[in-house]
Amino acid sequence: PRKVITFKSFMDSLSEGFKLMVPAVTILVFAWTLKGVGDAMGLAQFVGSVVGDHASASIFIPVVLFAVAVFLSFSTGTSWGTFAILVPIATGMFAAGTNLEMMIISVSAVLAGAVCGDHISPISDTTILASAGAQCHHINHVSTQIPYVLCVAACCFLGYLAAGFTANGWVGTGVGFAALIVVLVILDRKNKGTKEA
Repeated sequence: PRKVITFKSFMDSLSEGFKLMVPAVTILVFAWTLKGVGDAMGLAQFVGSVVGDHASASIFIPVVLFAVAVFLSFSTGTSWGTFAILVPIATGMFAAGTNLEMMIISVSAVLAGAVCGDHISPISDTTILASAGAQCHHINHVSTQIPYVLCVAACCFLGYLAAGFTANGWVGTGVGFAALIVVLVILDRKNKGTKEA
């Protein structure tokens, strides 16, 4: 209608755009298939039983849930699926309502771990579509995400460890933030040393 492009050019670009999306759609189909296999095998029940049986020490619950969420989200390629599996487990550990602060910290650990694993998962739909949208090779996109995500995940790990020991979310946030500042200062000094050399 605005006469920016002819109808023939529009139709040609439509088929070219579809061709560019075929690899992303194929990877998504494989990712959904893998998720279906995980559901059929009862992955959610297995993770629930493992976490429920072995996370009895309350000071380690946030760290354990964070690590499990990272692994599960990375393996399945879905942060929302990981939320659905682990949030009921995290809230179920504190069903009596005795320690609401630890329940909030634990749910936070699940949410952060799920997003973290999703960002580095090669079968995540968001990762697949981000690489397709940027028109870069999918594995190159994943490999460039990994150093950033692992750096922040290590800082979060320390923060959730501190939050578990103190049962205070603000202390955990402060420790995680301080760890991130230390990492950034070290990287900045290393970068300045490389430029001078």
